[in-house]
Amino acid sequence: MWADLAVRSARAVCRLEENGLTLRHILTPSALRNAMAVHAAFGGSTNLLLHIPAIAHAAGLPRPTVEDWIAVNRQAPRLVDVLPNGPSQHPTVRVFLAGGVPEVMLHLRRLGVLDTSVLTVSGQTLEENLRWWEASERRRRFRALLREQDGVDPDEVILSPDEAKARGLTSTVTFPRGNLAPEGAVIKSTAIDASVLDSAGNFSHEGPARVFVRERDAIGAIKKSLIQPGDILVLAGCGPLGTGMEETYQLTSSLKHLPFGKHVALITDARFSGVSTGACIGHVGPEALAGGPIGKLRDGDWLRIVIDRQRLEGRIDFIGEGERRFSPEAGAEILAARPLRADLAPAAELPDDTRLWAALQQAGGGTWGGCVYDVNAILGRLNSGAGR
Repeated sequence: MWADLAVRSARAVCRLEENGLTLRHILTPSALRNAMAVHAAFGGSTNLLLHIPAIAHAAGLPRPTVEDWIAVNRQAPRLVDVLPNGPSQHPTVRVFLAGGVPEVMLHLRRLGVLDTSVLTVSGQTLEENLRWWEASERRRRFRALLREQDGVDPDEVILSPDEAKARGLTSTVTFPRGNLAPEGAVIKSTAIDASVLDSAGNFSHEGPARVFVRERDAIGAIKKSLIQPGDILVLAGCGPLGTGMEETYQLTSSLKHLPFGKHVALITDARFSGVSTGACIGHVGPEALAGGPIGKLRDGDWLRIVIDRQRLEGRIDFIGEGERRFSPEAGAEILAARPLRADLAPAAELPDDTRLWAALQQAGGGTWGGCVYDVNAILGRLNSGAGR
């Protein structure tokens, strides 16, 4: 797969050169916003929250903020019915046969969501490419294959905006903040079990924190039945500085197979794969080892999660100690006065080059900045301490 991707990338660069273009002609703010809209329409993986800021930085463009992600996802509806979001769980190959990215773009174009004047690697504008696709034999043949071989109507896989709304497709991701995630966080809100949502389709939960700083310890607690219904499992110290930005599917899949798993939430500064399930909130920023509030939580702290799946926002807040309850604002003050947990530390097996990368990307903007080296930011930090 990676070799094929490298070949296709090289061919794309060659096409640019043939048309007298460079990547800077293609990577524009509008092009990046188009990519974010297509991601929203597909219901893509939360990993794009790392890729798009990194691409923007490489192109010398402003990196999208949490507000930008919310705005695009509010504007671009989810149109694709595919694993793992559903509801009909079509395999990915059917999305390809139904028309894939250009077919989704046709719908977004009609909604006025895309800037179709942007240039593409073909040397033509997106509008010219979409006009070709709409009338192409390739499109007609692929859609016919889906009907002939699987007996599936392509418009049942890639839905029109009206049909998607009628079937209740909601945006895949929501972006909570709060006193535990001042920089932001993300949850794949379509993965929350429908039975724990309120009548408006939103999720709210309060419960005691069960705090771990290593994924294996959290999984061990699940296996030993130490996690109970209503708990909020917290995994801190597993962002770039702790583990190199660990993918925590083992933990989310363990929760999925608990008989009461839908009644347990997860908050972490690590990341998830595209198949995360349940009320799992990741990419919490700042990460624990960068001084983030998530790294100051203790077992038994009372937490509140509110996810508004319509407005694509929410909050994750520390609101209690023992029997005492207080406002999120008061909770923020208490957390600010607390030290980081004494057991927080980078993974012992983390290589030195990864530790160096983690420190540099933190200076360059951290997880929500795309985990990249921002040379100017790094030099600024170094120079600010040069006289000390």
